[in-house]
Amino acid sequence: MKTKKKRNGRKIWLFGAAAAILLLIGVCQSRSRAAGQENRVSVLFTHDMHSHINSFQTVYQGEDVDIGGFGRIQTIINRQREEDPETLLVDGGDFSMGSLFQTVYETQASELRLMGAMGYDATTFGNHEFDFRSKGLENMLYTAAESGEKLPALLVCNVDWTDMGEEQAAIKEAFDNYGVKDYIIVERNGVKVALIGVFGKNALACAPTCALAFQDPAEAVAETVAEIREKEDADMLVCLSHCGTNEDKKKSEDEMIAEKVPELDLIISGHSHTTLEEPLVYGDTYIVSAGEYGKAVGSFQMTEKEDGRWQLENYRLIPTTADIPEDEEIKKKIGEFEKTIDEDYLSLFGYTADQVLAYNPYDFSTVYDLEQEHTEHNLGSLITDAYVYAVETAKGYDGIPVDMAVVPSGTVRDTYVPGDITVEDVFNSFSLGIGKDGIPGYPLVSVYLTGKELKMAAEIDASISDFMKTARLYMSGMDMTYNPHRLILNKVTDVYLTKGDNGLLLPEGGNGNKERRELEDDKLYRVVADLYSGQMLSAVTDMSYGILSLVPKHADGTPVTDFEDCIVYDGDMELKAWAGIAKYISSFEEGSSGIAEIPAYYSIAQGRKNVEEAKDLGSLIKNPNKYAVIIVSAVTAVVLLAVLIIVLVAKLIIKIHSAHSRRQSTK
Repeated sequence: MKTKKKRNGRKIWLFGAAAAILLLIGVCQSRSRAAGQENRVSVLFTHDMHSHINSFQTVYQGEDVDIGGFGRIQTIINRQREEDPETLLVDGGDFSMGSLFQTVYETQASELRLMGAMGYDATTFGNHEFDFRSKGLENMLYTAAESGEKLPALLVCNVDWTDMGEEQAAIKEAFDNYGVKDYIIVERNGVKVALIGVFGKNALACAPTCALAFQDPAEAVAETVAEIREKEDADMLVCLSHCGTNEDKKKSEDEMIAEKVPELDLIISGHSHTTLEEPLVYGDTYIVSAGEYGKAVGSFQMTEKEDGRWQLENYRLIPTTADIPEDEEIKKKIGEFEKTIDEDYLSLFGYTADQVLAYNPYDFSTVYDLEQEHTEHNLGSLITDAYVYAVETAKGYDGIPVDMAVVPSGTVRDTYVPGDITVEDVFNSFSLGIGKDGIPGYPLVSVYLTGKELKMAAEIDASISDFMKTARLYMSGMDMTYNPHRLILNKVTDVYLTKGDNGLLLPEGGNGNKERRELEDDKLYRVVADLYSGQMLSAVTDMSYGILSLVPKHADGTPVTDFEDCIVYDGDMELKAWAGIAKYISSFEEGSSGIAEIPAYYSIAQGRKNVEEAKDLGSLIKNPNKYAVIIVSAVTAVVLLAVLIIVLVAKLIIKIHSAHSRRQSTK
């Protein structure tokens, strides 16, 4: 009996040992296979698409092109997913506001629904998602969720919910209903990828209608990374950031995040509309950007290294040019939204999206030109002339002439290329905002500034806009000359009002009928701008800590406290800035094509902003204003103080030396 038990025991032991050996061999073989395989994740990304769902005409890399559009982006996605079905597809925010599709933002949520259909894994919030105020964002999120369609995850980790009023609570409810999260984990080719969303400081500064408070982006990302490491088994950490990069490293938020949160493997950097031909690299962290409006799709692979970090490879930006066909399924979905836009929005103005307004035979400045080249540009001239025309031909016009119209470079969103200009083209060129009426598009406002303040506005453009290029000013009705080599706040050498150059009377061959009018310091002048720019005029005082002061006023001289009280109406409707431009463009005389044609007036400079390059002493110091006197006086005082200190120190040294010499002689 004992012998039998022993034999059975040996059999069991031998069977167990064999099983263990086979298991060990299997594990070793499994590990060997894993070691022989590279962990790799393919990534496609976009950011700052700004509702550019259709392709559009613009200037790209110096060429007039038809570019962009979700149909072409979908084709790029399809081609990539044929090679790697598990490609990660992400976006860096500002997916809305910038084309006619934003007009159905609240009622259709076309951007998120199309991104869901295209297979986007996640996006984050940009500042422009708040353009239609809290209620607009809430409505869009509810509309998207109620569609029942596949949607991208919405991620943001740094909203501060600690101090909520009714407005903030309503936004949070909409966030929760959609399923907005700090982060999510997705798995691609066996790799667990943590996707984190973050909203930047500058983005918040650019979102005056945002009612939310936010934590420091870098600190919030660091806290979220720590939470992921504690709770999740993530292999890769990816940040979808709407913070942006900047040439000035002290203002480059995503570079600061990369330095402060080195655990991140990848930052998809939106907000600054940057195009990075090569990634920025901070240790093991990569920062990538593909530019705005879906003009290109970023593509690369992340390959795991031996130390567990990731190597970015095969980085390229794929232009969405006309050689890429549009995906028919997405194109069909877009067509359904286009019909809604014509019926629900453009019908209010008597337009359709593809309606041709005029033929343009000329090259207009690009948006890049407006910001980078500090001189006169025909695009700025056309837009501001349109403002004057629209106000003075509006139903119910009060008969008070417009003295000056102004547009900052940062509010202009696109240019006009040679060829037909459609309603959609005009809307895309000035697409931002919403009015008091709740209808998309910033309205024009009419305010009054003194002659002294208009001179100050010219000086702000000449002296300050180099530090904030989105604030470069383009004007109708006021000409200026400045010398960039003069002292700051004393660069303008000549500024005056003009009559007849606002496009209402277009002289043959240029500005031959200008009439110079000198500015009177205490006189009030009527100024027209869009609602957003009008609000920013009054912000100059705060931004300069009271050194510079522009106080928009009503006709009676009382300060404006609510710019919505200054909205210009065309009959019963707000006069939208874009509609004013459309009205002006379609008013031109017919050309050979049988439709309105942009006149030759806009093919040449009109002397509105003149640059004087003189560097001789007389040119640099002539006609100093009070700011120059203050600066020179302050510098002189500092120099005199320095000289006085040097003299006193020298006297003290001489005195000490003399005393020392006397002591030595007495010895």
